[in-house]
Amino acid sequence: MQRITPFLWFDNNAEEAANFYIGIFKNSKILNITTRYGEAGPGPRGSVMTISFQLEGQEFIALNGGPHFKFTEAISLMVNCQSQEEVDVLWDKLTAGGGQPVDCGWLKDKFGLSWQITPTVLLEMVGDKDPAKSKRVMEAMMKMKKLDIAALKRAYDGK
Repeated sequence: MQRITPFLWFDNNAEEAANFYIGIFKNSKILNITTRYGEAGPGPRGSVMTISFQLEGQEFIALNGGPHFKFTEAISLMVNCQSQEEVDVLWDKLTAGGGQPVDCGWLKDKFGLSWQITPTVLLEMVGDKDPAKSKRVMEAMMKMKKLDIAALKRAYDGK
């Protein structure tokens, strides 16, 4: 059992969200619908209260908790990507159906959850000991929505 599990609050579409996410990421699955609402509610009797699922081996629990709370950018899920193709595919899938690009590799999916689609090479370039290289990469990244690895590498190389 995973010791710390992200617990995501949805209004009434936790099962839809879980199915959306497992359709995007490989090695992902619904683990189980752990609870359904009974006569006491607050959701409709028999509807999903919580559903657990895995994305790339990481377990999550989604709750149909009602409209009381919304996602904010104060928390996001960061996905490390090895290639531009992976960035592009995840970006397109996570923004599908009403998701929105934000800035610097961030997006909001159609449920309002924030994601960072991050090429691993970005972290290496930003962490370079040469402050001029790091600065150029940061400046290039700050102008982007979806991250462009080739453009980031050009900035890193001073081109």
